[in-house]
Amino acid sequence: QVHLVESGGGLVQTGGSLRLSCAASGRTLSSYAMGWFRQAPGKEREFVAASSRNGITTYDADSVKGRFTISRDNAKNTVYLQMNSLKPEDTAVYYCAADPSHRMATSVSDYDFWGQGTQVTVSS
Repeated sequence: QVHLVESGGGLVQTGGSLRLSCAASGRTLSSYAMGWFRQAPGKEREFVAASSRNGITTYDADSVKGRFTISRDNAKNTVYLQMNSLKPEDTAVYYCAADPSHRMATSVSDYDFWGQGTQVTVSS
């Protein structure tokens, strides 16, 4: 089992940048494919980005493609989400999640372990 803790959220203006971190403890991060999701008020949790176990392969949602980048440092047991050119519609609670399979899944139900989330607010 792995325990995940997100950090790095905050308030930023439109066009700004933030880098989210997800620190893992318990089991080594290299055992998991990792994903980032977000949930805005009144909306369902949605997929943002995913990374293979070794970080070589990544996949981004169309809504963030070219603006957000997922990366990982397995030696530090940490996954990152670099967010650039932020828009007000990116405002949400962002969650990292771990999947022990080899998939880079995009569904919430495919991930077994979740962090508590970090709030990102983009002002217009």
